[in-house]
Amino acid sequence: MCAMAHGHPHPNIPADRGRLRVALALVLGFMAAEVAAGLIADSLALISDAGHMLTDAAAIGFALVAAALAERPAGGRFTFGLRRAEILSAQLNGATLVALAAVIVFEGIQRLSSPPSVDGAVVLGVALAGVVVNLAATRVLAGSERRSLNVEGAFQHILTDLFAFVATAIAGAVVLTTGFDQADGIAALLVAALMLRSGVGLLRDSGRILLEAAPLELDPAEIGRALASEPHVVEVHDLHVWEVTSGFPALSAHVLVGPDCDAQKHREQLAELLRERFGIEHSTLQVEHATGPLEIAPLRPG
Repeated sequence: MCAMAHGHPHPNIPADRGRLRVALALVLGFMAAEVAAGLIADSLALISDAGHMLTDAAAIGFALVAAALAERPAGGRFTFGLRRAEILSAQLNGATLVALAAVIVFEGIQRLSSPPSVDGAVVLGVALAGVVVNLAATRVLAGSERRSLNVEGAFQHILTDLFAFVATAIAGAVVLTTGFDQADGIAALLVAALMLRSGVGLLRDSGRILLEAAPLELDPAEIGRALASEPHVVEVHDLHVWEVTSGFPALSAHVLVGPDCDAQKHREQLAELLRERFGIEHSTLQVEHATGPLEIAPLRPG
């Protein structure tokens, strides 16, 4: 019998902390100005944007903390380190987006039925400034390692806020030119829809990792067929493919080879196939000699 394990640490590239800090400074500075302007103009769209920017700031803060935790080396009971701290951060970011969207929908509907008088000039001016600030923050984060769901969560917050400011600017222009105060509530509902879309996406993607589903770009059945079709492989079973954290796929499998084969050599060949064809650097393959006649058995998943 030959039972060997193979694994390489995944080069999970950390988020660019400098970029995250710049984005955080931009968001916090503008958020304070927007709260004041929203209260002066009595604009729900501006106040909802400010609330979203608060979650943006929290999202970036979580991303910074999670990135620091993910960089810690494995040790003790945490044999993969704290890499999944990034996934927990993404879950929290998604949940805050969904919760905030629900609050804004409730307030927005009330505004549509009883619209207050809105200062369209203030709304338009602040929203245009917000577009500029969020364009800068979006550009900063776009250069980070967005393969990480953690950083992607922060990026989605900022990107959603950029679209929200565009909608708010349009609402301000409508109020200023036509006096249609309901435009403010309509813009708030559009902001909520964008938040909900981003939040649900983050919850779905991070939930897949927490439930140890196979990465979307990897098909376990295809991987199993590729392993089973290699020369001298008799059977592949107990095949598991999962994602430790975003961009860190892992695999384990039990492989039977012919009784006269070099199990160690075939283990290395199969590990190389997984690296080159599927991009799986971390694989654990238990390779043993089959007993009895050399017959190709069907693939059996784990």
